Amino acid sequence: MQFDDDADLDTSQVQDERGSRIPGGGLTVGGGVVGLLALLAGLFFGIGPQELGLSSGNSGNPSGTASTDSQVAQSCKKGRDANTREDCRIVGVVNSVQSFWKQEYARGGRAYNPAPTKLFTDRTNTACGSATSAVGPFYCPGDHKVYLDLGFFKELTDKFGARGGPFAEAYVVAHEYGHHIQNLTGTLARSQDRKTGETSNSVKVELQADCYAGVWAHHATTTPDPATGRPLLKQLSQQDISDGLSAAAAVGDDRIQEKFQGRVTPESWTHGSAAQRQQWFTTGYRTGSVAACDTFR
Repeated sequence: MQFDDDADLDTSQVQDERGSRIPGGGLTVGGGVVGLLALLAGLFFGIGPQELGLSSGNSGNPSGTASTDSQVAQSCKKGRDANTREDCRIVGVVNSVQSFWKQEYARGGRAYNPAPTKLFTDRTNTACGSATSAVGPFYCPGDHKVYLDLGFFKELTDKFGARGGPFAEAYVVAHEYGHHIQNLTGTLARSQDRKTGETSNSVKVELQADCYAGVWAHHATTTPDPATGRPLLKQLSQQDISDGLSAAAAVGDDRIQEKFQGRVTPESWTHGSAAQRQQWFTTGYRTGSVAACDTFR
């Protein structure tokens, strides 16, 4: 996975809250590549929301004490920085993903509404409430933001058995922006029925976000950067795609259930099996077609 060394990174798309003091309280929503991973694992062990760092109280103030010296703004200037620093790589991926969706929307004669990613450490407050890093990466429909603690990527390899690698991280980010697209199209609002299981809307939403991540990956090395006219992401190898598929499988409901409870219970699935997640990412990657991502058929 290689970015154009000379490309300018747009750090305005990533809000760096790491090191900020965030007041507690509020209701957390899940979602995202693992979404409720911590909650699911906790329920398997009989751990309640409070022990997971999730509050069932009223929604918290989405503001916190902002960092006065954003690390990404100071350090992430060029594509070469994205090739050498993890936080800058996230900036590059966010830029690439949003350039693709902007272009995709423009082809349909529509305007894309961008969504920032907020980097945080340990806990953060959102329009959806307060969350700790225990819930994993997530998207909040209330403020149209993706939330990410970079420490999750170590958890993804150490606890969930993914192979890791730069594109595994890119897959996570692109999946979250898949949820943003679902929010813009109304899919999220139409699918909230709180049911679980192999054929539930919850699973279909997550698999569609996987497919959207694959669609971006298909176009990533040909999507021009608005500033230069050249693709920000120059190269994706088969090893990169393999790393993404490893991450997708690691957060399959069956893999997680087997690991944390020793048995698979499909009736409680919320994200889909390892095979399903790989299948739908692959569908998006091979076709490059948003229309191919209709998991609700």
